[in-house]
Formats: sequence, structure tokens, C-alpha cells
Amino acid sequence: MSNSLRPLPLIISSPSGAGKTTLTGRLLKADLGLAFSVSHTTRAPRSSEQDGREYHFVDRATFANLIEQGEFLEWAEVHGNLYGTSKNELTKNQQLRGIIFDIDHQGARQIKCAEPDAVAIFILPPSMAILEQRLRGRASEDEATVQRRFKVATREIEHYGLFDYVLVNDDIDEATTKLTSIFRAEECRRQRAARLAEQLLAEGRELSGAKLGE
Repeated sequence: MSNSLRPLPLIISSPSGAGKTTLTGRLLKADLGLAFSVSHTTRAPRSSEQDGREYHFVDRATFANLIEQGEFLEWAEVHGNLYGTSKNELTKNQQLRGIIFDIDHQGARQIKCAEPDAVAIFILPPSMAILEQRLRGRASEDEATVQRRFKVATREIEHYGLFDYVLVNDDIDEATTKLTSIFRAEECRRQRAARLAEQLLAEGRELSGAKLGE
């Protein structure tokens, strides 16, 4: 990637159970030069999760202190827990092609405000019945949690209009292909390459001037 291009901020959001985590993992494994933005959260880690990999797990006091210090690009309370994206996530991987943000609609709105070139994708389940099945398939969540997440899902879907793309995750392979295609296409968007194009024009004029002066 040319140094004149910044990493593309890629926001991926969905209601719980729509397959966002699986799709994000597949996109990262596609060897496209992407990094995952690790958010902070006050929720307890699941058995398969590791601190610093899926999330930075902190207590509410620590999270509140980070807010006071202005360390977050965005933060919100979701399902009774706090989630936030550190400003450092945008600056530490400048050599990469893109940075993936796994956040909800509140965070997506805040990041798109701070980073207008960010691309936001909302993942939908093929049906609400399938979404409920997926939520019940999580052994780590009890019935009360399943019911709460299912009710919240409808409210989350209401915000699909905030996103640039809406992708239905019916077939995981097809959804992965579409997600990869979105990233590749957005890299080629004119406004993202404008700085490089102008740089090439300036170099061309300089070389033409040098030849005329020979």
C-alpha cells in the first residue's frame, strides 16, 4: 500500500447472533492487510475469549477513568455493559490497508463523524426465527440473556439506515465473499485515491519540467 493512503476504517455491526464475529474472523484470515480494533469492555469474558485479543476486559471504574481522560474515540452502554474504542486503534496500524471496528450503531455513528471516510456494514440474519435459534445455540448464555438480546435485536435493526451496506448472512461463504468484495471496492473509491493521483500528477509535472530544461 502506498504511504499516501491511510488504512480504511471498516465498521461491521449487527444484532447479536447475526454472525458478525464469524464474518469478521474470516475477513481477517483472508490476508488482505487488515487488523482488528480491540475494544474495551466491562462485560465478563466468555470461556473462549482472551484479554487483549477479542476485548480489553476492564472494570467499570477503569472504564470511567479512561472516559474522563478522553481516551475513547467512541463509547456506549450495550446490554448493561460499557464498550469503547481507544483512539490508539486508529494510529498504531498506519502501515495496514484497513482496520476493522466491531461496534454497535451508536459507535458506528460516532466513528463516522470522526472519520468521514469510514465504511459501515450492517449484518442481518435471514429471519428473526433463525436469529433466535442462533442465540439459543450459545451455550454460554442463559434463557434470560437470550430473551433480552432477542428483544434488543429488533431495536438494533431499526438503525440499518445509518450504514453504507446491508449484508444478509444466510450462507456464510457467500456472505464472506460479499464482505471481501465491499472492502476491495471501497479501497478503489475515487476520493480515497485522490491524494495519490495528485501526487503522481505533481511528479509528472516535475519530471516534464526537468526534461524541458535539459
